[in-house]
Amino acid sequence: MCEDEHGIEGSDGIDGIGRRALFVTGAAAALTLGSVTFANGADAADASGTPAGGTETRTVSGTLPTGSPDFVYLPVEVPRGVREIHVAYTYQKPSVPAGTAGNALDIGLFDERGTALGGEGFRGWSGGARTEFFVRADDATPGYIPGRIRPGTWHIALGPYTVAPQGLPYEVTITLTYGEQDATPAPTYPPSRAKGRGRAWYRGDCHLHSWHSDGRRTPAEIAALARAAGLDFINTSDHNTHSSHPHWADQAGPHPDGELLILLGEEVTTRNGHVVALGTDPGTFVDWRYRARDNRFGRFARRIRRAGGLVVPAHPHATCVGCGWKFGFGEADVVEVWNGPYTPDDEVTLADWDNTLVAAVRSGGPDRSWLPAMGNSDAHRDPDPVGSPQTVVLADDLTREAIQEGLRAGRSYVAESKSVSLAFSATGPKGEHAGIGGRLRVAPDTPVTVRLEATGVPRCTVRLVTDQGVLFTSAPLPVSGSGTVEWNTTAQYAAYVRAELRHETAAGPVPGALAAFTNPIFLGA
Repeated sequence: MCEDEHGIEGSDGIDGIGRRALFVTGAAAALTLGSVTFANGADAADASGTPAGGTETRTVSGTLPTGSPDFVYLPVEVPRGVREIHVAYTYQKPSVPAGTAGNALDIGLFDERGTALGGEGFRGWSGGARTEFFVRADDATPGYIPGRIRPGTWHIALGPYTVAPQGLPYEVTITLTYGEQDATPAPTYPPSRAKGRGRAWYRGDCHLHSWHSDGRRTPAEIAALARAAGLDFINTSDHNTHSSHPHWADQAGPHPDGELLILLGEEVTTRNGHVVALGTDPGTFVDWRYRARDNRFGRFARRIRRAGGLVVPAHPHATCVGCGWKFGFGEADVVEVWNGPYTPDDEVTLADWDNTLVAAVRSGGPDRSWLPAMGNSDAHRDPDPVGSPQTVVLADDLTREAIQEGLRAGRSYVAESKSVSLAFSATGPKGEHAGIGGRLRVAPDTPVTVRLEATGVPRCTVRLVTDQGVLFTSAPLPVSGSGTVEWNTTAQYAAYVRAELRHETAAGPVPGALAAFTNPIFLGA
């Protein structure tokens, strides 16, 4: 065993060789272990006793202590003649005191093009969702990218997400299979438009996980659930990989339950928060290997936009390890305010988002200085419901560009299910009119009528929220779930108004869980 200045131990089980060298890479948050070597190609394999077309296996073990860097790279010298790389790993999970993080070790793969930030050599990531994976020219484990196995130095990426006080003992087994490589199939992707209804309200869920990351559903199963939930569009958002992109094409297009627009993206899962890349070009990979203190997020936000996507910070106040958003909202296009079942962290996010609206109207900036909100299910597996919540967006058609433009403009509301429909508007005395995400341009003292029509919200209470706080609360709506609320105000009294529909609550002044909420309407010149 050896221990360098970082206190990381390493050993290998290769022919009883004892010690391994450790080398620090350019970033302080990464470390590179000594190389794992194999026979020098298929021809050499014959000379060493390994039959052509056979396999070779190496096993590496070590222990990562608390305070380990975010990423530990294990170089693998891949010789000529390899047709498949298979990796399996295990690690120990000792008991820890209550309130102390236990061991969690992620894994991924980079090819001979290297591990440089930006991901040119990226070949896949499964996080902690799988204990083994393979890569071949013609196929790969979900989460990984098929492609030719070229000779050179590949890297297995280990990500010690959390490390117990006792340390994190691990073992990695690499198996190379020799032989001729098959052809890599040309990827096909879902179209960027579907048959829509012209300018209309379209329902979507833009944060979903398949078996290409830590979800348990296939693309086909997700598409079926999306249609059943009344959705018109979805966005793929597997953690730290774009491997699912070619596997959605056969889920789009004509269908008895209606066409489904499938946008392609990724949930970029950093150690300081998650961001949904929404509607990027097919095959776009966005790197995640940085923290807020590295000042690199802006570079990858621009990467998302250059690829035609929106930057959407996800569940900013979630309490899971590494989920809290630390990058600020200066690069965001939209923010995910409601994530899955409505919980206290969503309530905090809603209040925090409302504060950004107040700051926007007080700044006197341009109309688009505010940050629109959306909601998504973040569904992973049964019984997680797809489309709860869902974002309902006014778009010119059911296309990638039109949906993104509607989201970016804030012409949307969030509903707990397909049963909920809202119409929200503000009207002036001369017929001036503005809808969700719009601006009613009237003088400060001009009377304004705010009107909400709702269906599918039985016994819910309507709250109208402004830059001055909640200025109107209705009586519960009828058990039929349909109702209309009107409120009179002026731009001087309310610089913006948005609606919240809340379920009945059993205790005191604490607001009930959301059934729906809208983006704001701004009032004033």
